Amino acid sequence: MPSTPRHPLGEVFGFPTNNFSPEADRYRGHRLCPFGNKVPNCTKDKAENPLGVCSVKDGTNFTITCPIRFRQNWIIADDAAAYFFPSDALWTSLTEIRLNDTYGKSAGNIDVVLVSYDASGRILDFGALEIQAVYISGNIRQAFAHYMDDPHAHADMDWSRQRSYPRPDFLSSSRKRLAPQLIYKGGILNAWRKKTAVALDSTFYHTLPNLPEVDPHEADIAWMIYDLQFLSTENRYQLVQKKIVYTQFGAALDRITRAVPGPIEDFIGDLQQKLDEKLDNGDSISPDAPTLQDIIQNGKMTDDDVSVED
Repeated sequence: MPSTPRHPLGEVFGFPTNNFSPEADRYRGHRLCPFGNKVPNCTKDKAENPLGVCSVKDGTNFTITCPIRFRQNWIIADDAAAYFFPSDALWTSLTEIRLNDTYGKSAGNIDVVLVSYDASGRILDFGALEIQAVYISGNIRQAFAHYMDDPHAHADMDWSRQRSYPRPDFLSSSRKRLAPQLIYKGGILNAWRKKTAVALDSTFYHTLPNLPEVDPHEADIAWMIYDLQFLSTENRYQLVQKKIVYTQFGAALDRITRAVPGPIEDFIGDLQQKLDEKLDNGDSISPDAPTLQDIIQNGKMTDDDVSVED
């Protein structure tokens, strides 16, 4: 596990916590978003009191925790379009597009849909771009509020001993967000034979299982992996593409959603320990729940013990 940084916050309202340029002070003072939010202000978590944390520290790395952070200069759209369409295609992007299943039920919103069109404005093709920021465990708002009370005094605050120190939660990000999105939205798009691009940062990608790669022309999904590169002359971070991994839908879904089993001997060892404890305490080794025969013999059969299907 990476060492715990003193200061957990990476970027706040688009700038490092120790950037006190007039521009950075203005963005913090007015709670603005520099990365193409739907309105000028940051609206993360609460519009009236936004949680303006774009990224957090994970050892020496920065992990992106706000999906809007990936919109810097819209290079993710350029990279996705290069995968979806021919190089001479006319295309544009549409955000937050609802996707329904065959029953009219929502499978969720697609973060960005890239659409190619002809000279008459008629749609020729489209692809889906999903943006995967990382969940946080711990209390990020408490650290953020303390910093914002006095950014100059708290630029190098030591938060490492706080009980609720915030950290990237990669496991929840993959199991509770990435996997369900692949199953529901990805399943529909794959059935339509439409391509998907997934934008995520390198720290998150490296926590995923190794995905079987294929040639770009055979791929259903492009995993577009980015890093935040520090620009010392500006004391800011720039989103840069690190690599693109191409996979087929089924193989990637199977690898991400299937747990890697540990040794069965370890599980049996745990069972044996529990059994030994039970026997040493003189407990009955029969199941805790009574069997149907036990209930009948004891004359305790009630309506709740029997369910009858119509």
